[in-house]
Amino acid sequence: MAKLTIKRPKQTFRGYREYINGIPLEMVLIPDGTFTMGAPESEEGSRDNERPQHDVTISSFLMGRYPITQAQWKAIASRSDLKVNQYLDPDPSYFKEPYQGIDRWQRPVEQVDWYDAVEFCHRLSKLTGREYRLPSEAQWEYACRGVTKPLNLEAGASYPPFHFGETMTTALANYRGTDDKTFELSGSYGRGQKGEYRDETRPVGYFEVVNSFGLSDMHGNVWEWCADDWHDNR
Repeated sequence: MAKLTIKRPKQTFRGYREYINGIPLEMVLIPDGTFTMGAPESEEGSRDNERPQHDVTISSFLMGRYPITQAQWKAIASRSDLKVNQYLDPDPSYFKEPYQGIDRWQRPVEQVDWYDAVEFCHRLSKLTGREYRLPSEAQWEYACRGVTKPLNLEAGASYPPFHFGETMTTALANYRGTDDKTFELSGSYGRGQKGEYRDETRPVGYFEVVNSFGLSDMHGNVWEWCADDWHDNR
């Protein structure tokens, strides 16, 4: 089997950083562009509800460089004076231990529902005077892919399934890299290697991998909420 080589080039991106009670929040400017949303039937693991593929034009917007951390969540959720619609648990996450010397508060927050996430954005907006909200599904996919040009579908063109290429490994993202016999899931994707099953979240930015827009952890670690509801016809 060929040796896997991972390059992590240093890049700079436009955006800003602000502080929530001394805790940094980094926002990255996502450029405008048009991309082809969805996935072809030929892509391993794709689903019917990801078709038909269609072009979507996106205006520029800002997005967090990392998933929201437990520290950022607590800083906002503990501020009852910022409440807009509902109570927020300041410490809802299941994983509460440090990892390899990294403070537990750098893990991504989990165990929050969509309404919790929306309330968090409302409170953050109220505190900072900026408008924060969840991304739309189209914005999230565009930001994850890190592309600004649509595909020529008639010519059979396609994007790679991941922003870092045609396959993935557990050296690049936190996911189950071992076989799951119960659900008949493979620990590898395509011709990629199997990896490890960490069975817990990792601190944000742990893999030191970003996509072409400068976003980290867009694959694996935790599920992320989008603003709009899911439909089976798009």
